[in-house]
Amino acid sequence: MLRTGAQYRDSLKDGRQVWINGERVKDVTTHAAFKPIVDIRARIYDMAHEAKHKETMSYRDAATGQENCIGYKLPHTQEDWHAKRRSIDAVMREIKGYAVRVGDETVGEMWSLYDGRDILNEVDPQFSKNITHHIQHVLDSDTFHVSANTDPKGDRSKRPQDQDPDMLLHLVKETDKGIIVRGAKYETAAAYANQAFVKPTIANWGDDKLSDYALGFICDMGSPGLKHICRTGFTGRASADDYPLSNRCDEVDTLLVFDDVLIPWENVLFYRHTRAAAFIRGTLHRYSAYPFTLRLLYIADLMLGAAAFNAKQTGLDAQQAVREKLALLMQYRESINAHLTAAIAMAQPSPGGLLMPNQSLLYTGRYAAINQLPAMMHLARELCGGQICVTPDKATFEHPEIKEWMQKYYSVNEFWQAEDRRKLLAFARDLLNSDRAGHMVTFELFAQSPPFAHLNSIYMNFDMSNALSYVKDCAGLSDRVMDQWKKK
Repeated sequence: MLRTGAQYRDSLKDGRQVWINGERVKDVTTHAAFKPIVDIRARIYDMAHEAKHKETMSYRDAATGQENCIGYKLPHTQEDWHAKRRSIDAVMREIKGYAVRVGDETVGEMWSLYDGRDILNEVDPQFSKNITHHIQHVLDSDTFHVSANTDPKGDRSKRPQDQDPDMLLHLVKETDKGIIVRGAKYETAAAYANQAFVKPTIANWGDDKLSDYALGFICDMGSPGLKHICRTGFTGRASADDYPLSNRCDEVDTLLVFDDVLIPWENVLFYRHTRAAAFIRGTLHRYSAYPFTLRLLYIADLMLGAAAFNAKQTGLDAQQAVREKLALLMQYRESINAHLTAAIAMAQPSPGGLLMPNQSLLYTGRYAAINQLPAMMHLARELCGGQICVTPDKATFEHPEIKEWMQKYYSVNEFWQAEDRRKLLAFARDLLNSDRAGHMVTFELFAQSPPFAHLNSIYMNFDMSNALSYVKDCAGLSDRVMDQWKKK
C-alpha cells in the first residue's frame, strides 16, 4: 500500500508519551516543535499519490500487484538502487532543504539481518521468519520505520552488570506473550515515527554465547511503558525568515525510555544470542550507509550553491583565489558522488541474495564525506564572508524608518536586490553558523557510528589480496607470506 499524509498523521495519535521542554506533548502532529518535520514526512507520503512524483516515489510489486514505496523495496538490481536515488532527489528538492531520518535510510538495517537468516535459524527458526515478515510488513503498511542504536551507557570502565543495569537495554523476563525489556536508547525521529528496529551497541561480547543485552526487536513507538524524552528543538527559536532550515527541517532527537515494555514474540528478531548481535553490528550499515552518505551529497550541494551565489553576486568568482576555494567544494561534492556511483556500478551480491553496494567503496566514501565535512563548512563560511554573521533580521529590513538604508547597502546590482541578498545570507547563516548547523556536524559525525567504527568498516571490507599479491611478486616473496595473511 501507499499511505497518505493524513493516514500518517492519524497513526501518530496513539497515546504515545512524549515530553519536550519540560512539557507533556498532547499531539505531535500539531505541537510547534514537531509539526514542521511531521509535515515533511506527510508530504513525502503524499508525493507518491501525485502524478508528478508517483513514478519516482513508488513501484508496483510483481508478486502482490500492489503499489509500494520505492525506498522500502528490497534491492536486487542496480536499477533498484538508481530508483532509490531518484526518489531521494525528488524528496530533497521538494522539502527545500535536507532531512536525514525519513524512513528509507534505516529499513536497510533489517535487510542486513535478512542476510543473516542462517544465523537466526541457529537460535530459533521463528526469528528468521520474523525478519522476513517484518520486511514485508514495512512494504505492506508503508510505515515510518526508524532505528534505535545508542544507549546512555553509563560508566564505560565498568561492565553493564557491575553498575545500574538499565544503562544498557536488557531483558527483564520472558512471558507467554513476549519479552519484557528495560533500559534506554537514543533515536532521532522516534517521537513521530511508527516503529523502530532496536539493537545493541556492544561490539565485543568476548566468549559469552548468551547475554541479556543481546536483543534485537521491532518496537511500536506507542507501546505502553515507552517514554519519549526529546531534546529542545530549533523550531520557533527565531523567525523562519531568518532561520529557514531550523524552522523547516529540524529532526528531533529522543531518549527512549523502556520502562518494562512488552515486545511480542513475533517482533523479536534475535534474543540473547551474541553471535546474532555481533553479526548485525558488523553488517548494520551494509545497505543503510548508501542513503546516509547520499544525504551528505545534498549538504555539499547546499554549501556549494550558497558559496557560489555569494561569490557571483559581487563578482568575486572572477578571482583565481575564489575559484580555487569553490573548486575544493566541487571536489568534495564530486568525491561523494563518485563513491556512490561506483558503489552501485560495482555492486556485490549479498549472502541473502540481494544486491548490496560495493562495501569497500561505500565505506571509504562515507568516511571521506563525514571526515571532510567540518573543513568544507569552514571553506563555505570563508566564501560567504563575514556578512552571514553581521546581517540584521528581516524585521529590520522592513522597518519603515530604516528600510531605505537596508535597501541601499544590501542591493548589489540589477540582479541582486536587498531582499534576495538578505534571503541568501539568512539561508547561509542557518546552514553554516546556527545552532542547527553545529548540531548537524556532530550528528553526522556520530549518527552512523563514530569515526573509529567507520575506519574499522573500511578495514574489514577492503580486499587486500591484490596489493599483497602485487608486493609479493615485485619483492620476490615466497607463497608462505600470503598463507599467513589468509590465516589472519
